[in-house]
Amino acid sequence: MKKVLTMLVSGGLLLSYGIGMADEHEGEAEPNVASPLEMFACTYNEGKGPADLEAANKKWNAWADKQGFDDYSAWTLVPYYSGPEQDFDVLWMGGSEKAKAMGRAQDSWLATGGKVQEAFSEAISCNSHGAYAVLQMKKPPKRDNPKNLIVSFSDCNTADGVSFDDLYMPLIEWGKYKGENGSTAGMWVFFAAFGGGGEKFDFKWVTAHQNLEDMGADWDQYSESGWQKANELFAGKLSCDSSRAYVTTNIRMAEDDEE
Repeated sequence: MKKVLTMLVSGGLLLSYGIGMADEHEGEAEPNVASPLEMFACTYNEGKGPADLEAANKKWNAWADKQGFDDYSAWTLVPYYSGPEQDFDVLWMGGSEKAKAMGRAQDSWLATGGKVQEAFSEAISCNSHGAYAVLQMKKPPKRDNPKNLIVSFSDCNTADGVSFDDLYMPLIEWGKYKGENGSTAGMWVFFAAFGGGGEKFDFKWVTAHQNLEDMGADWDQYSESGWQKANELFAGKLSCDSSRAYVTTNIRMAEDDEE
């Protein structure tokens, strides 16, 4: 299964068709289908900074209003906990519930976004553009301030002989356990779909908290007792590196998209 999954990811089929898996929800098995997400890694041009990017974002949002986009969400992510491999100033992350909707937004951008692109090009240079297929593993509660969050990423690899099928229900159980122990995080799995190649991870484990205090509360719970549950679920099956954390600002929110 792991080899098949790798081939699907590298061929982009996960993004195009989604990953369908059973998710127990209120006693019924519902499909947990992957949604598409795109990400740009960017650095500020000489003499430019956050204010210049914010001005470009406002122009982009006005352009998106004219296009009638109600099914595309976008955020900027600024490194908070990071290392030398995160050699960029800001990430742009955007996506839709369905790949067709995201593709429609991208088509419109390529066809009519030229003047707004000039504003972005003056502010930032982006040397990578990738896409991911995203599965939600724990839905976050309704946020007091969904426009500003702390989002963290870890690169994860399965052990030899272990497939994502083997980990799916343990990951769901981990999300339920964290919720029962006070976690307000949302949790997702990101599979590389387009723009990469030669990834050194099987998937990214992504969490979102309202603020650093809530993230710290999860850290405390893990240190006190959560590690025992993590070992029960994942020991010998999964390894993940240390998380990178980002301060996230929402630029545009799709209808019915809470986070």
